[in-house]
Amino acid sequence: MVVRLTGYIDVPLERLEAVRAALPEHTRLTLAEQGCLSFEVVECATPVGRFDVRESFTTPQAFKAHQLRGSKSAWAVVTKDIPRHYSIEGLEE
Repeated sequence: MVVRLTGYIDVPLERLEAVRAALPEHTRLTLAEQGCLSFEVVECATPVGRFDVRESFTTPQAFKAHQLRGSKSAWAVVTKDIPRHYSIEGLEE
């Protein structure tokens, strides 16, 4: 079952440049993960600091592996304590 995550993250203005700088490497690493079908984080024009997030993985296991890797990455440090507003479909095993 394909797992799809959609939603957004609102980055505080004082952290915006750090998040922008870290995003390309986070994207590269995610797209290289086994089971990643797509991964897109796009900065919105408004509100300032909002990034739309869309990702999909082949299985719940692949998605969970992504979450684990991401939690130990430079991206996790840069985005620590920034609330996520996500909806996840397909985690039922």
